[in-house]
Amino acid sequence: MGHDILMVLIGLIIGLVIGFFAARHFMQKYLKKNPPINEEMIKTLMMQMGRKPNQKQINQMMKAMEKFQ
Repeated sequence: MGHDILMVLIGLIIGLVIGFFAARHFMQKYLKKNPPINEEMIKTLMMQMGRKPNQKQINQMMKAMEKFQ
């Protein structure tokens, strides 16, 4: 009985460790493929829309983006 409980606990711990590292690996891969929005991307986007942004506008957009994340 005690041996069975010990084996289940060891299995859970091993599963958690493997799951953590697998999730970490997939998250790093995803972020490398789809980087988060930065100031340069906002500046480029606004210039494509025909606007020349100043630093204040870029900072406002960055704050707005941080709210949604």
